[in-house]
Amino acid sequence: MQIVMFSKMLKEIGNLTIEKAGDQIAKLGFNGVDLTVRARGYILPEEVTHKLPEAIDTLKSKGLMVPMITTNITSASEKYADEIFRTASECDVKFIKLGYWRYEGFGKIRKQIKAIRRSLIGIQKLSREYNITAGIHTHSGSFVTASPEVLYMLLNGFDPEFLCAYIDPGHMVVEGGRSGWEIGLDLLSDYVRIVAVKDFGWFKIIDPHAGEVKWKVKTVPLGEGLVPWSRVFEDLKRIGFDGVISVHSEYYDVDLDELLRRTRRDLEYLRRIIGSLWRGI
Repeated sequence: MQIVMFSKMLKEIGNLTIEKAGDQIAKLGFNGVDLTVRARGYILPEEVTHKLPEAIDTLKSKGLMVPMITTNITSASEKYADEIFRTASECDVKFIKLGYWRYEGFGKIRKQIKAIRRSLIGIQKLSREYNITAGIHTHSGSFVTASPEVLYMLLNGFDPEFLCAYIDPGHMVVEGGRSGWEIGLDLLSDYVRIVAVKDFGWFKIIDPHAGEVKWKVKTVPLGEGLVPWSRVFEDLKRIGFDGVISVHSEYYDVDLDELLRRTRRDLEYLRRIIGSLWRGI
């Protein structure tokens, strides 16, 4: 099992170079990096063939592995998809996070599921060709994969060694706060290979114009939000999970120093939670 840091926030908050991001990630104590390979990411898709190997070599020089990359790919036929899969495979990257499909509105979900499954046939072919696993992330809100049950409908029948579930308990608890997240995890158990870690809370706000009460989801430190992390990792151990854990640290209202402080605290919390279940993490 490997615990890595999602590199997104170090670029968005700190505007750090790959080298400086690697320094900070190593200093925090992570095993490696979940590297963004997409528009506005650390590696642009059109530059992947030469920039990804360079970035991975830089991170390896700091003692960091890159077991996964995050992309926006939703079709094997889109531009640069083949180059990304091939280059990632050549660099010994094991997992590629795919992009998202927006929910198109009531009455359209069945049609969307059929269309996405057709796209996944091509993606699985790419994964098989390059011996890599593509992961679909559970994301709350207006996304087809907000529901883990729908994600299961997308993945059912595909080979989990080439198309997997990238579960995000934070997003799953937002959509299924009591037991829905666990039922979804149970359903997806054969497909789970990657886990995203972040926590959320619901906050009440008053719309000053309409005078209405609204509820907003916001990222909070691990252990202060909705996710019952001990139960999550007990379930993951029960299904034999031994994949990659990506810590997201999506705190948008802070500077770089505070982002790093919160990330360090989250990593310490995470290691305490899983330390009693898996030794040597």
